[in-house]
Amino acid sequence: AEHLVVIGRGKLLADTSMADFIRDNSRTYVRLRSPERERLLDVLRQEGVPVTEGADGTLEADHADPARLGELAHRHGLVLHELSPQSASLEDAFMQLTAQTVEYHAHTGAGPAVVPPGTEPPPAP
Repeated sequence: AEHLVVIGRGKLLADTSMADFIRDNSRTYVRLRSPERERLLDVLRQEGVPVTEGADGTLEADHADPARLGELAHRHGLVLHELSPQSASLEDAFMQLTAQTVEYHAHTGAGPAVVPPGTEPPPAP
């Protein structure tokens, strides 16, 4: 499918191309890994690149152009071990968009699930 229509609780949530849907409803970023992580972080910040520190020691530059980041690192003599664009799947974007429009949510806790009134199963014979 190239075009998506998403309806939630009777309301039109999206009517757009698949690429635009994923872009508009998820986070896209470029993951960077370097043996000179702190220096790379300083360079990116000096250049005005919005960057956050990943939990695994990587850097994440939101909505950045990988080619620009690679050229920037090269210009400053920085070695990159990873320069990879990251984006969500269609499923991830769909879940993000519809998170507040679903009537029933999956239960993942250890306690009992809440059963809506009037939907209890009949007693066992």
